[in-house]
Amino acid sequence: MTEWEELMAEDWAVIEGFFPDGWEQKAEELGAWERVRGFRSKEVLLRTLLIHVALGCSLKETVARAGEADFADVSSVALFKRLKKCGEWLRWLAVGVMEKWLVPSTQGLCSVDLPLKIVDGTTVQEPGAKGTSWRVHYAIRLPSMTCDEFKVTSPTQGESLQHFSVTPGDVLLGDRAYAYRGQIAHVVRGSADVVVRTGLTNLPSYDGRGRPFNVLAHIRRLRNGEVGDWYVWFEHEDTLVKGRICAVRKSLAARKAARARCLRENSKKGRRVKPETLEAAEYVIVFTTLHQGFLAETVMEIYRCRWQVELAFKRLKSILGLGNLKKFDPEAAKAWLHGKLLVAALIQALINAGSSFSPWGFPIGNRKVLRPLHMEGNPADDEILHPGNHSVDRDAMVHTKLDEHIKKTQGRAQEARTANGETHEKHLRYALS
Repeated sequence: MTEWEELMAEDWAVIEGFFPDGWEQKAEELGAWERVRGFRSKEVLLRTLLIHVALGCSLKETVARAGEADFADVSSVALFKRLKKCGEWLRWLAVGVMEKWLVPSTQGLCSVDLPLKIVDGTTVQEPGAKGTSWRVHYAIRLPSMTCDEFKVTSPTQGESLQHFSVTPGDVLLGDRAYAYRGQIAHVVRGSADVVVRTGLTNLPSYDGRGRPFNVLAHIRRLRNGEVGDWYVWFEHEDTLVKGRICAVRKSLAARKAARARCLRENSKKGRRVKPETLEAAEYVIVFTTLHQGFLAETVMEIYRCRWQVELAFKRLKSILGLGNLKKFDPEAAKAWLHGKLLVAALIQALINAGSSFSPWGFPIGNRKVLRPLHMEGNPADDEILHPGNHSVDRDAMVHTKLDEHIKKTQGRAQEARTANGETHEKHLRYALS
């Protein structure tokens, strides 16, 4: 094995250590290894796929590189067909890496100790497409800033809280796209809470007296720096949702920017802007199901953390090239997207592992520290690790060594006292002469 091959094997061993247990067997269960030809093992299959997904190589270039590395002997068409069968396997690997390595950190972005889950969606396009080709629904867990779950759907399925799992006690954060009765009721039925931004009309609700709640009439009374908090409720099907509307007025500069953005966006679509819409753009309005124990200021602070998800999508689309889909086939496109998300999960896992860097370059884990030394005169492992099993009387050895050390120390002290006495005697004789 050449030095380059040895280095590659060692690097892959590090990457392989991040995969969930049983990842090779899972390839057979999920159909990735079904009727496979040209790949000598599941390891080289995954490494070949990562050349295509992570490095962004074309199918022909991937095949050429895999052949040069003696990974596989397949055509670009065969690799394309194999990629289509590996989509679910790649998704399972990505989820497994997240669950195994992306552990929540101890430092959060928000002062409130809550299991926050930020949800959002982004779109990706096929080559040559003029519109949306796929939609990726993504959730980030705070304070770990790691991907909690994701789902790839067609563009006909819009952003919805119903795409995500709901765990009792979670607090889901979302933008206006998630501020609808049915979505919020889905979360409430799962014994979780929401903090979502809302507008004037997309979330009709009622006040404590059963009257329709006029959002604009209430928020326009807010002064600069004041946070409003009003109790509201609504009913969806058989679910009663009790919540609050919290709002704050933006600064003067932020108000001007919001009004200009509102006018610009509606002008592109050829629509006239209502005065009420322009006025509402000067406020940040949030609906939450958190109880009154959370002050309105705390609710707004929690919502502030939602912008972190925008950074995550920007990183995925710019650094990993997630925004430009390179596949026309639906199954291949899904597999390619799942591969990209696997790469993102591996990068995050490597970053987390690098925070506890070791000078030897890899985690020791539970490896055996001492191995048998098959050299004459070297004791076996158990004799080193368990001295009581050794045939030598170790207590006698310790006492003997201690006695020898004491005698040597006493002898050196006596020699030092004798030398000092002779020196003092010489000095006295010189002084008396």
